[in-house]
Amino acid sequence: MTRQLTPDDGQPLTLALHSPPTFWRCEPSWYWQSRPLPDHLLWCVLDGRGQLQMDGRERELGPGICAVFGPGDEPLARHDPKRRLLVFGMHFEVAADVLPEPRWGEVADRVLLGELARGADTAYRRGSPAGRRQAELYLEQLLHLVWEAATRPSRGRIDVELEEIAQAMRQDPGRQWTVAELAARAALSRAQFTRRFTKQFGASPAQYVIQARVDRAHQLLNETSMSVTQVAAALGYTDVPYFSRQYKQRTGRTPRDARS
Repeated sequence: MTRQLTPDDGQPLTLALHSPPTFWRCEPSWYWQSRPLPDHLLWCVLDGRGQLQMDGRERELGPGICAVFGPGDEPLARHDPKRRLLVFGMHFEVAADVLPEPRWGEVADRVLLGELARGADTAYRRGSPAGRRQAELYLEQLLHLVWEAATRPSRGRIDVELEEIAQAMRQDPGRQWTVAELAARAALSRAQFTRRFTKQFGASPAQYVIQARVDRAHQLLNETSMSVTQVAAALGYTDVPYFSRQYKQRTGRTPRDARS
């Protein structure tokens, strides 16, 4: 089994799409008992719940679960008709072994997964050689995501939820986050959430968001003409001296010193 998404000579993958990228919301009565596949197939679940079987192994399906099938594979899948699967697929040919082991994995960054899938679809439907090539580049990025997901240690639902929550905190540090709100998003009690979050990230939720604010403040001070007062206000601080103390505690410099 190769562990590179490039041939042994180190050259880039040579991918060729066999059909347009496809999204489909499986019908309520849908049931997939595949004939032996004639080519490779990237198969990603974007929504819904179900089960996938292949080679005597079974995997629960949900958002972020992706599989790579090869010629001759005969996957078997079904779903909950009340939570119908939304699947993205790409049939392709490749001159290197890109099949991960196991054949499936859970992509944690579902936003990126969806963006790459939509990008591939949009590029291909331009109907030009350049658009087709761009779609193949999107496919290569998707294969890297699936390979990484399939070969890293498996993680539970809570771990994935906590990563998504931490990402949201980093992306919007000026928001007034509360432990109660964050715990509800993870379907945990406040005590459970704080314990699991601190164990996973090495900082309590409160300390984590402070660091995210300081990181963003450093960026704003260095990349914009906003004043220290404006930066503090943008990041949710009503007390500028308090903001300056937190900034200095974590960087060793005051905001004014950092700007100069």
